[in-house]
Amino acid sequence: MLDGGTHFIVFANEKGGTGKSTTAVHTAVALAAAGRRVGALDLDERQRTLGRYLDNRTAYTQKLGVDLPSPLHRTLTDRTVEAFDAAVLELSQQCDILVIDTPGRDDAIARAAILRAHTLVTPMNDSFVDLDLIGQVDAETFKITRPSFYSELIWQSRTQRAKTTGQSVDWVVLRNRLQHIEARNMRRVGAAMDELSRRVGFRVITGLGERVIYRELFPKGLTLLDLPHLGEVSMSHVAARQELREMIAGFAIPEDQQAVAA
Repeated sequence: MLDGGTHFIVFANEKGGTGKSTTAVHTAVALAAAGRRVGALDLDERQRTLGRYLDNRTAYTQKLGVDLPSPLHRTLTDRTVEAFDAAVLELSQQCDILVIDTPGRDDAIARAAILRAHTLVTPMNDSFVDLDLIGQVDAETFKITRPSFYSELIWQSRTQRAKTTGQSVDWVVLRNRLQHIEARNMRRVGAAMDELSRRVGFRVITGLGERVIYRELFPKGLTLLDLPHLGEVSMSHVAARQELREMIAGFAIPEDQQAVAA
């Protein structure tokens, strides 16, 4: 692998509101909790959701005087590819796994991050609005008519990486905020996504459900994995932590770097 053997997990999606940063934070913390040396890099200097989340985590754990597993994290403020490369080099020298959260837009930094990815994760809500990012759907049949510009961009990036490094990219589309009761729209979206996955070449796995707890955790920088340490556990929390474990396992990180939260 590039960068001293560091495994890059890049979260990328040009649509907002898909739970991308929340999922990236939970992934980084879960891997750190499993004993991996994890770094996290926020490339969105405007929103800074991942960076602020982890800054909140540092401040809150210091206030409580507790030691919770955390990734080494940075927020990229210099919007140049050279600054991005320098940040990646710094973190990759100290980490086995580097989680990168890209901005919700197409720019040179986001494309540079995608080119680094070993595991590329595109979180999506379970709707045709979000599915339109990666494929256009017929209004009558709900069948895929063609891949979108974003899918073509990912295809080009994967092809370029394969030519340059000889390494493939595992593209994972993450179905976030699935409803717990199956509905017709959910089945239609799932069928369209499965059809597109065969045409474009990505895997579909289940991500994190729609739960109020995720919004409540941000100010303290906590994750679902921290709740038992704080004595805050309910059956809903147990179910949510199981979702997280299954998601991390679904990323299928190579065996020598696989980390599944305890």
